Amino acid sequence: MIVRLPKAVTLTFILLTWFNFLFSQISPGDLAEAHAHLEGLSNCTLCHTLGSKVSDSKCLDCHKELKSRIDLNKGYHVSKEVKNKTCVSCHNDHHGRKFEIIRFDTTNYDHQLSGYELEGSHNKIACKACHQQKFISDKQLKQKKYTFLGLQTECLSCHTDYHQKTLPNNCLDCHGFDKFSPAEKFNHAKTDYPLVGKHTDVECLKCHKKEIKNGLDFQQFNGIQFANCNSCHTDVHENKFGNDCKKCHTETSFRTIKTISNFDHSKTDYPLEGKHLTVVCSACHKKAYTETLKFKNCIDCHTDYHKGQLSKPGIPLNCASCHTVNGFQGSSYSVEQHQASVFPLKGAHVATPCFECHKKTDVWSFREIGKDCNDCHNDIHQSYIGEKYYPQANCLSCHDEQSWGKVVFDHTLTGFRLEGKHQQPSCRACHFKEEKDGSVTQRFSGLTEKCTVCHTDNHQQQFDVEGVTDCRKCHDFENWKATNFNHNTTKFPLVGKHAEIACTDCHKETIQNNTRFTPYKLTDYRCEACH
Repeated sequence: MIVRLPKAVTLTFILLTWFNFLFSQISPGDLAEAHAHLEGLSNCTLCHTLGSKVSDSKCLDCHKELKSRIDLNKGYHVSKEVKNKTCVSCHNDHHGRKFEIIRFDTTNYDHQLSGYELEGSHNKIACKACHQQKFISDKQLKQKKYTFLGLQTECLSCHTDYHQKTLPNNCLDCHGFDKFSPAEKFNHAKTDYPLVGKHTDVECLKCHKKEIKNGLDFQQFNGIQFANCNSCHTDVHENKFGNDCKKCHTETSFRTIKTISNFDHSKTDYPLEGKHLTVVCSACHKKAYTETLKFKNCIDCHTDYHKGQLSKPGIPLNCASCHTVNGFQGSSYSVEQHQASVFPLKGAHVATPCFECHKKTDVWSFREIGKDCNDCHNDIHQSYIGEKYYPQANCLSCHDEQSWGKVVFDHTLTGFRLEGKHQQPSCRACHFKEEKDGSVTQRFSGLTEKCTVCHTDNHQQQFDVEGVTDCRKCHDFENWKATNFNHNTTKFPLVGKHAEIACTDCHKETIQNNTRFTPYKLTDYRCEACH
């Protein structure tokens, strides 16, 4: 069965077939996808000039972003490789929809031809890492599906501002292209705070702290205070010396002190006085001037010369109770202080030099040196005086601390009461006897009351009675005069004129046995013996 079409449909079909045949004879092929909207005979003149080739000017009329760059003599299209070439020499069309009208070897592409040389890490990353829509600022270019245009050369056009507007935008002043950190071009010497001394060894993070700011990692480099050292460092002196640390310290080392000769030690917790003013600093500050020293007690620095003798349990030794900073020699320990001790000073002890008691050897002694007299003094009476008269060998039984030569002893206890002139001589006169060899012998016991034991018998034993002369029959203790003698008790009582004459008229001095004496016992009482 044959179907016959209407004449109008048949004519339309014939015309279309003929038109397609005719167009296929004119167009060399389909346009690339980017130019697909230019298909059709009516659009040919948008790119072609009649009777001529594709016009570069018509290309640039459409690609205005390229024209503006070429006019500014910028970009790849004004480079030595492209300049003076026609557009179609690189970007010809009519090769089909899938044809890559923009095609070049990105692997070997010399990016410097674009006017922006890839350096460091930029030369290692893929093109698409940078050529992304998000980095394009121009709104029209941003709409393009495929373009290498629209990127800026400023670092912050692609990279996040790590410093969050706290530093200038010219990143290349500090950073290089190889890596962001460390900032290889940064020179601290060109800042307002050049690093010198120990500061050059300090890790950046010590001063430039990391933190979270606006939800991002942040490190502060601007606005750090540095006018004074204590902006960063703790003032270990608690402002006692002011806040200008550089007066004493250097940046070479905190422990290195400059102008130490002018250092005012009075501003420290230990002002220097007396002998301490003449001591060289290193004598106390052996390691470093900033070393913390103990100074509350003298023995924190000085050796206890007394080796603990004066220490008390739980109480630190206070040398200042006896000595001053003006010199260790000599002592400020007063008599008043000694009176409060276990041995109050009395009498001559007050005037006795300290060393007499406390330095009997080469070493000073202040403890357990004794409280009794014989602990310090030689007891010369030991074994000579009995316990009755010398109880517990206590010297104070007879002697006085005011003067050792002064003796207070009740002689009546001996049975021989001292009377008259016997009260005047020292004990030594009777109880000490110097021998011919110069030695002295003591005698306190076994003594007799016989006068001639101590006194010379000037009468040549005239008055001996059974070998004993009792001087007290004639003499008393006040003087040597014979006040007790009564001539009337003799064999020749004095009567008449005899009572008026002097004794020497009858008793004439004579010499016997080479000794001068006066004979008193006469044997011849006849008148003619004298008259």
